[in-house]
Amino acid sequence: MIAETEKSQAEEPVRVVRILAKDIRGNKDVYSGLTLIKGISWAFSNAVCKKLGIDKRKKIEELSNDEIKKIEEFINNGNVPDFLVNRRKDLDSGENKHLHGSDLDLQKEFDIKRMKKIKCYRGVRHASGLPVRGQRTKSNFRKNKKKGAVGVSKRGAKRR
Repeated sequence: MIAETEKSQAEEPVRVVRILAKDIRGNKDVYSGLTLIKGISWAFSNAVCKKLGIDKRKKIEELSNDEIKKIEEFINNGNVPDFLVNRRKDLDSGENKHLHGSDLDLQKEFDIKRMKKIKCYRGVRHASGLPVRGQRTKSNFRKNKKKGAVGVSKRGAKRR
């Protein structure tokens, strides 16, 4: 009997909901499901749920089309506090924006290209394939170095 109930539960298809060009499985909570979208943190997801009055524990598949549209509109141009947005004082426009999905990837790529172009310290580190944020390189980041530059060689190779 237990096997029959497990089979019937396994056969039920899980509805997939598409929010902001990201497929999210329907069995996820709204709170954790929104964090699967690139650029949306736990805090931002919490703000979306609170502002729109959606229960955080509600399943994604239970959302109506109107609620999904509200979520998309809020993420695209919602009024959230400045500390929640992921791009404050944009260099081009000077305004606070919240980027998500492929826009976030594209903007990051443009920022790295700009740093390389002006040859700032971070840009030089990006261009040479070294760590950017001050990590030590003596024992880590060996994958960027040439083979056999430093390290332990086999004992039989040294002797003749």
